[in-house]
Amino acid sequence: MSESIFCNYINGEWVEGASSLANISPADTSDVIGHYAQANQEQAESALDAATKGQLEWQESGLEQRYSVLMAIGDELIARKDELGKLLAREEGKTLPEGAGEIYRSGQFFHYYAAEVLRQMGETADSVRPGIEIETRREPVGVVGIITPWNFPTATAAWKIAPALAFGNAVVLKPANQVPASAWALTEIISRQGLPAGTFNLVMGPGAEVGDLLINSKKINALTFTGSLETGRKVAIATAANLVKCQLEMGSKNALIVLDDADLDNAVECAVGGAFFGTGQKCTASSRLIVTEGIHDRFVDAVVARMKQLVVGHPLREGVHIGAVADARQMKQNLNYLEIAKNEGGKLVSGGDVITEETEGYYLTPALFTETTNAMTINREEAFAPIACVIKVKDYDEALATLNDTNYGLVGGICTQSLKAATHFKRNAQTGCAMVNLPTAGTDYHVPFGGRKDSSFGSREMGSYAKEFYTIVKTTYIRS
Repeated sequence: MSESIFCNYINGEWVEGASSLANISPADTSDVIGHYAQANQEQAESALDAATKGQLEWQESGLEQRYSVLMAIGDELIARKDELGKLLAREEGKTLPEGAGEIYRSGQFFHYYAAEVLRQMGETADSVRPGIEIETRREPVGVVGIITPWNFPTATAAWKIAPALAFGNAVVLKPANQVPASAWALTEIISRQGLPAGTFNLVMGPGAEVGDLLINSKKINALTFTGSLETGRKVAIATAANLVKCQLEMGSKNALIVLDDADLDNAVECAVGGAFFGTGQKCTASSRLIVTEGIHDRFVDAVVARMKQLVVGHPLREGVHIGAVADARQMKQNLNYLEIAKNEGGKLVSGGDVITEETEGYYLTPALFTETTNAMTINREEAFAPIACVIKVKDYDEALATLNDTNYGLVGGICTQSLKAATHFKRNAQTGCAMVNLPTAGTDYHVPFGGRKDSSFGSREMGSYAKEFYTIVKTTYIRS
């Protein structure tokens, strides 16, 4: 195999794959970012075996060693945010500022969990029996399989890898095949930190082969997955059969409520930023805009005017607000949903145009529909596109009922100046995250993240809540 192939990382060594895959930029199909090794099932098995051995050594490492490793990874990510952000923008299609911001945030995840290493404290209790004391402590869960999506290729990996390592686990990472470069770059940084061989492994390859092996393996102790609902259900079934701990982040159909008393300028920025930035390819994007009738017309006019100011183009070009759609398959799906919305009676008031750039890529202007109902397919299914639909409602009560009328429950938002409405909303929105006068897209790294219904399954990600997934509790009884 040519030396230009970017290899997998197994048992502390760079390993050639059974084949390779060209990583092509969605912003410029003539831009081949590199050729990345594709692992087969035998190599994935060897990664799991290596992780089993490496984890036993890593869990015995001192807390300061783990702290130093995670801090070093975070330091390098932040120092190289512009370089790695450019790589991310090339392969995923988001703008350069968004790419650099994702790398910076990824570094913050490692810094946060470096600090968590030093916060690992147990508890004591008195027994109901005399002369006996009780201690509880958290121990590593073991080998963690990590399967990450293409829309946040570095950040999602970081918020899973960092706590896994912080709490003494070994990792086998399987990134989405559309974005191997970001995973490889992160792995290269981790590979230089002196971890015991097998503690961290990268197996790039197709989900149908490598991913299926991981989710069905009895060699892992926990598996965390971010991706589609359809695949998430398969992961849940497979891991349950082996009694493997499972954590899933899946689909969404987030909504932003705009009430009559909302600050119009802020509501417009919340809607546009939440629905369209990142090319709408965020699990937290607000694709449903639920607007009360008193402000509806002014809101729509203002959103359309704001959308006309957005520049769609090559993600590395200065002044671009919205980059490329992820790939040809995603573009085809986006166009299909545009047609579905029109056929169902939605009125396209802005955007939805395929545009050409100097480079051949996948570019779509953000689209806004009005005259839609919550029963329409476009408001039921996750399009993962820069498409937002306005749903006119009478009042707050109808707005909240509409927001909750979905099988998903990741994020919900409201724009209002009413303390009463905001308080009622944050208590009654059937979502894992609630936003008041903020875009639905945008979360912090030190607090829990996750949803309800079909959006999430298992314990929360991020913040101190991550320990629930990456550790197990041991209770010890001691006779004095």
